[in-house]
Amino acid sequence: MSLSDLFDFGPFFDNIDVILQGFWATIRLAALAGVFSLVIGTVLASFRVSPVPVLRAAGTGYVNIVRNTPLTLVLIMCSLGLNDTLGLTFSNDSGTTYYWWAVLGLSGYTGAFVCESLRSGINTVPIGQAEAARSIGLTFSQSLRTIILPQAFRAVIAPLGSVFIAMIKNTTVATAASYGEVVTVMKTLLDLPSFTSGAIPLFLGVAAGFLILVLPTGYFFGWLAKRTAVAR
Repeated sequence: MSLSDLFDFGPFFDNIDVILQGFWATIRLAALAGVFSLVIGTVLASFRVSPVPVLRAAGTGYVNIVRNTPLTLVLIMCSLGLNDTLGLTFSNDSGTTYYWWAVLGLSGYTGAFVCESLRSGINTVPIGQAEAARSIGLTFSQSLRTIILPQAFRAVIAPLGSVFIAMIKNTTVATAASYGEVVTVMKTLLDLPSFTSGAIPLFLGVAAGFLILVLPTGYFFGWLAKRTAVAR
């Protein structure tokens, strides 16, 4: 096989619509999983700093188990365990069901990392502010919501950006939940006879697509971290 065959861009451009649809599926998954993981991580962080022992134990147990479990295993458990074995579905359409299982699996996994980033931000808030909140009669949930969490979020914007960038790249294993994102599309195309000489352009195109998704995300969180930095 000649060098020109290895860099044959013809098959890539012939299937550009399918590849863009795969990237759109990746964006849909990453966007919704990002929102859900932020909610889950905030709840878990609240549990981990709660004065209630049961909530602290539940939050700690969840984070320790999920963070030490491979994401592929989490997604397989969602698709094969909860969906296929237990019959838990979101819709009669299998594509919609697998999409939501991929979202929930990725959200639950990423939420554990969001929790730890946010908990580190909570630890940067001076203890005197929490004591002052209690002295004026605020409950734990009130002081957490109005005083501690807003400062914690401002302190960990950059680490949260790193977590969300990792989440975008982790969408590449969503095929374990039977959800067809861009890597699934890439694998399907590589199995076609027409791609025997155009694999490298496909790899380069998918890599460039992820750079387009990840680099602006990193720059945005970096800009936001500088914009909201707290002078200490």
